[in-house]
Amino acid sequence: MDLTINGVPHQLEIEPETPLLWALRDDLAMTGTKYGCGLAQCGACTVLVNGQAVRSCVTPIERVAGASVLTIEAIEQDDLGKRVVSAWVKHQVPQCGYCQSGQVMAAVSLLKQVPHPTDDDINAAMLNLCRCGTYNAIRAAIHDLASSPENKGA
Repeated sequence: MDLTINGVPHQLEIEPETPLLWALRDDLAMTGTKYGCGLAQCGACTVLVNGQAVRSCVTPIERVAGASVLTIEAIEQDDLGKRVVSAWVKHQVPQCGYCQSGQVMAAVSLLKQVPHPTDDDINAAMLNLCRCGTYNAIRAAIHDLASSPENKGA
């Protein structure tokens, strides 16, 4: 199976129905994408596929063949991704940090689609679970990014 992960082509000998999450973690040693529930409910496994947030734990690898997959390992190569990570640090979003790679990926996807999100937009897009309850800090970081000078032209 031919895959492009973080801009790098990969050839994997893997069953087509294997979840993308396991290909990333087990075959490519990209462990930044986390396993949470395995049911696409928690969002810890969120990656971007062609810019869209996708739950990798339930996405068969065959569905991403030919697509561009971006993981947390390369998110700072994207200008917006780098700014999201900086905002997460500025607003002290992470506590335990387990869910944060998925949260960052979901926020990047949201801000690429809706550069100036309302609270309703954030509520609709940021469905990832956080046991530490960092939702207010996440919302503050997203609003901060939406109002930043780098985002004025978006």
